[in-house]
Amino acid sequence: METGKLIKDLRIKKGITQEELADLTELSARTIQRIENGEVDPRAYTLQMIAKALEVDFSIFNVSNGDEDFEDVNKRNWLALIHLSGLLPLFFPTIIIWDRKKAEIKEITSHYYSVIRFQLANLLLILGGIWVLYAAKNPVLILIIFLFGAFQAVRNTLRVLNGKPYKYYFIFKDKNSVTKPAS
Repeated sequence: METGKLIKDLRIKKGITQEELADLTELSARTIQRIENGEVDPRAYTLQMIAKALEVDFSIFNVSNGDEDFEDVNKRNWLALIHLSGLLPLFFPTIIIWDRKKAEIKEITSHYYSVIRFQLANLLLILGGIWVLYAAKNPVLILIIFLFGAFQAVRNTLRVLNGKPYKYYFIFKDKNSVTKPAS
């Protein structure tokens, strides 16, 4: 049953009007009306006030959807952080993030391998660029490599944050690079 419909049914059973419920909860009557009509989803605090006013247990509203949304956002944040750690070819932040979250987030291992492979490829390209810098005395190649790598890391971080698939462009093949969006 939808939360708004449940609130309306409980309010009617209790024999109070929307205005009376609004007074008991310190919400506006319009807000109560919008909640009951399903126009808005009330926040947990609002549901607590309504439950108290209707003299029912807060758990009746089954607010687990908010917890699942929080868990999903938290998971995407960690996956995005592991991609952001690929910004520079420093492996220890990536390894630390993966090690701390591998038991909690099953998808993090495929992201980890993609980021480590990406960092290794960038490191090899940067070392090649240093050799070109030494031989040709031209720092442009190193700058281009760094900017391209930074662009990929930031782009993939934003894609993972938004629940979209990520892709790295490598000098060697990566079967994990394109993945399903983090759900």
